[in-house]
Order: sequence, then C-alpha cells, then structure tokens
Amino acid sequence: MSRKPLARAVAEHFTPSSGHRFWLGLTLLAVAAAPLAAQADDVEEESWGVHGQATYIWQKKPSFDAAYSGTNSLSSAAEKGYSFSGTLFLGLRPWTGGELYFNPEVVQAVPMSGLTGLGGMMDSEQQKGSSPNPTFYRARLFLRQTWGFGGGQQALESAPNQLAGMVDKRRLVVTLGNLSIIDIFDSNAYAHDGRTQFLNWALSTYGPYDYAGDTRGYTWGGAAEYYYDDWVLRAGRFMVPLESNGQRLDTRITKYHSDQVELEHDHVIGGQPGKVRLLAFRSKEIMGSFSDALAYAALNGGTPDVALVRKERIKYGYGINLEQSLGNDIGVFARLSRNDGKTETYSFSEIERSVTAGVSVKGSSWHRDNDTVGFAVIQNGLSKAHQEDLAAGGLGVFIGDGQLNYRPERIMEAYYSYSLSKAVSLTADVQRFYNPAYNADRGPVTVGSLRLRAEF
Repeated sequence: MSRKPLARAVAEHFTPSSGHRFWLGLTLLAVAAAPLAAQADDVEEESWGVHGQATYIWQKKPSFDAAYSGTNSLSSAAEKGYSFSGTLFLGLRPWTGGELYFNPEVVQAVPMSGLTGLGGMMDSEQQKGSSPNPTFYRARLFLRQTWGFGGGQQALESAPNQLAGMVDKRRLVVTLGNLSIIDIFDSNAYAHDGRTQFLNWALSTYGPYDYAGDTRGYTWGGAAEYYYDDWVLRAGRFMVPLESNGQRLDTRITKYHSDQVELEHDHVIGGQPGKVRLLAFRSKEIMGSFSDALAYAALNGGTPDVALVRKERIKYGYGINLEQSLGNDIGVFARLSRNDGKTETYSFSEIERSVTAGVSVKGSSWHRDNDTVGFAVIQNGLSKAHQEDLAAGGLGVFIGDGQLNYRPERIMEAYYSYSLSKAVSLTADVQRFYNPAYNADRGPVTVGSLRLRAEF
C-alpha cells in the first residue's frame, strides 16, 4: 500500500476533532514527506546535526465494570484520548569534545479521565499539564563535554542529541543544563521510549523512580559518567519542583535536590551482548507523609490529606535493570524496583513497588527487517501506609477511588510496529489493566492504541 492511501485511510477511520486534526495532519504530512534514513559505511565526525520527530497516539477504551468511582478514578464509561508531540533536536560541536544541544518541542493532548485512575499510565507521551491547545516550549538545552583516556575507540552514530564521531572507550562525560533525568539514567534497549516502543509509563523507566522533573518531565542539573571498558558509573544532581507535581523548579539545588547514582556493566553470554544496571536515588523535598496524613485526619476529622502535613523530608529508592540479546532479532528485559513508600508522589507515577519483564522481536524471520513486536507484563504495588491512606479516602495526584479493596495492579501490553519506511512507522498497541489503581472492585479494562511516528 502506498503512503498516500494509508494516510488517508487512517485519517478517515479516526475522524479526529477539529481540536487536534491539524496535528494529525502534520504527522501524516511527515509520513508522506520523510526521506529514507541514510546508511553510512564510515563514521565521520559531525560538527552539527539536525533531527526531528512527530508522534501521534490515538487511544480508546470501552466501558467496564466498577463497584464505585471516586474523584481520581479511571472513568468506567467508554472514552477516547490522544496525544501529539513534535520535537527538533539541534546539535552543535563548538570545540573538541564539546556538544551543545537545543530541543524546541510542541505538544497537544486530551488524556482519558483527566490522566487519573492508574498507577502505570497508558501513554508515556501524556503530560500532567496536558492541554487540547498546542503548547510550545524548550524541552532541553544542555552542554555535554567528553574527555578521552584511551582504551581503544568506538563509533557513535548520528542520532537525536548525539553527534556522530569516534570516542575513547575510557572517557569522562559531563552533562550540564536542562534535560530529562532518564535521558542519562535507566536506559534500556527494548523498553525506554514511548514514541517507538512500549507505551506504558511503567515500561519507560522504573515505576517507583520518582525522578525529579516539572510537569513535562524536564529539569535542570548535571551528571558525570565515567566509562571504563565494560563498566559505566553515573552520578547526578538535579532540581526538584518547587511544590509537589508543579511546573516551577526550586533553584535552591544545594538545599532541595534529587541525587542518583547508577552502575552499568556490559557483558556477553553465549556470544550475545547484554547489560545490567543498578540505580539508587535520594530526593530531599517538601513532602507530606501518608502516616502523618492519617494521624492528622484521626485527630481533626475528615479524610487524610498529605498537603496538610508537608515538611522537609527524604525519599529514596533503588532498582535493577536487565537487558539481554538472545540473537540477532530477539531481546528480553526486566526491571525490579521500589521506593520507601512513606511520602507522596512528587514528580512521576504513583507506584512504590514494581516488577516488569518483556520481550522484543524484530521481523527479519518474516521478511520485515524494520518491524518490531513487543510483549511485556507489569506488576505495580503500593506501600502499606499508602494503601491505608487511599482506603480512608485519601487522594493522590493520579489515583483515589474514595475507598480501596487493595490488590497489586497488573498490566499486559503488546504492540506491533509496522515500518512504512526507515523513517516512518505505524504501531498497533493493546494494554490490559487488572485492578486499575490497585483496586479489585474496579476493572479489568482494555485500552487499544494506534501510534503514527515520523522522524528524520
């Protein structure tokens, strides 16, 4: 099928509203116009680079059974939602070893149920400040400096926020500026990018990793990475929001901050490469604790509210991240993570324990080299204190049904990414949620998605 008929068929089938028809049209235009990616035999050093992406995600769920609903419940009625993002990745090499990057971005979205009702959210492109109107902003502005110490060389291909060139295997890389923490920490070859891989938030990184960021997921700070043969050690400090889940960042980075450290090891098993990553984080913020909120409500009446008991507190957590190639076309991954579960969610998802695992398969065996099939399972959980807070009627940023019959939230996700060209893909995705927002009295529910993506 040619690009033009397929683009027309997608547009006619989904009949988008006037509020987002323009962005779907822009993505479809990129589909028709995007050139095939160039293949280079040799890696030559780039002095500058320009890349871009446009991603449109359409989602729908049917009605489902729910014994009751609360303020932050996933609606039991049938719903539709969508998200659009467009990004330019502009890079410049101002001096030897230096790289400067700037990413202007535009987003527009209408989430289902106002982005509430789940621990593992269904679309990692959705933001807490989602709006049906296009919003333009600076996503990233950062400087990267690399010092080489020998040990042989390896090639870096041209990519978004990566200039092509040769680097030493033993090197120190320092990054300073405005970016997302998970641009540097907790990468995974098979589950990290909701624009090309799995959609669920809990598969883009550790669910309990309450990594600092504004409502769009970006912050300011710095990180250092030391590469030594098969090992990488990373550490970084970043600004936290001025208030829980707020857009403004607290510039007092010496007083309030988020620290993380990660150790990565590359290995080969049975001739196939893999990686193991261990991460720990510690954040100092003005937060409310669940136990204090319960005690305050018991003393003064009403339902627990963490906003009434906020003070300077520490949150910490850790995780292990595994990825392993099983052949040229298949790879598996897993993450295990948790945080202390004492305080409110400050920046990311309402998950305090999480186990995820999955598989990714390329389409070479059926003569579709650039297609990908993925399947993953997720189990998310809450601390005992958080369970009691919700059972008493407490509300989080994203969850709160008014009461709670606690069960771990379980999710299955599968996708097929169909390559229209080396620059354009169309993905069909399905997610099945059991015990949404950890409540056995609600669900299960199935969410279907279509994702159209173009890049250059």
